[in-house]
Amino acid sequence: MKFGIVARRDREEALKLAYRVYDFLKVSNYEVYVDEEACAHFPHFSSEDVLPLKEMDVDMIIAIGGDGTVLRVEHSTSKDIPILAVNMGTLGFLAEIEPAETFFAISRILGGDYFIDERMKIRVFVEDLSIPDALNDVVILTGIPGKVTHLKYYIDGELAEDIRADGLIISTPTGSTAYALSAGGPLVDPRLHAILLVPLAPVALTARPLVVPDYSSIDIEVLTEREIVLTVDGQFYTQLPSNLKIRVEKSPRKTKFVRFSQRIYPKYTLRIKKKF
Repeated sequence: MKFGIVARRDREEALKLAYRVYDFLKVSNYEVYVDEEACAHFPHFSSEDVLPLKEMDVDMIIAIGGDGTVLRVEHSTSKDIPILAVNMGTLGFLAEIEPAETFFAISRILGGDYFIDERMKIRVFVEDLSIPDALNDVVILTGIPGKVTHLKYYIDGELAEDIRADGLIISTPTGSTAYALSAGGPLVDPRLHAILLVPLAPVALTARPLVVPDYSSIDIEVLTEREIVLTVDGQFYTQLPSNLKIRVEKSPRKTKFVRFSQRIYPKYTLRIKKKF
């Protein structure tokens, strides 16, 4: 079994834990690779085991950090590699374990005592651009702060809403606890097969969040004369011209998380209570 290790680069505790995990797996005679960005901030790993994240071809990645670290892994790897997320962030909605549980969790993995939780992603189509899939959300934003954008969006060819707003969030159930939630979207059980559309500060109070089946095709017309900004998971940004069409669909790819319990709600509700 081959492992990859990724850690947030701005917290020494995360880098030290990454080294301890690396050392444990090496001593146990497993093949281990470390993200070169982690090594740049904590140069104690063997140079022969350091790789760019995008080149990692491993069986599992241990991500030590917050949700941003998990999203960085997702946006940098070309394969759907299972992720064990260790919470070294502010909240860690995507994390499975806390730092103190790390080595017990690894022992369970080495013994085959775990399962894979698959989460849906969404894909964006904009002209000839190559845009990464989203685990959390795709956001269309006005290119000028303080100026609204005019959007129409269609579900399976039928007009669903014509809005003037700061933007539109298209989210997975996993992303319902992220930007969509702060914009007034609903909490959605991550096991559901659905896509959320959440207007961002709409002018009309009648523009409300919408939840549609994940097999829906979502077409968005940008009618404003100004440029817009499109973001994916807060990891990818691009400016787009005015008067264009954007299509969003369920991606064939999935994010795979290492889990130890089928029970979602104890940790899920606890993290929500901590945040709110």
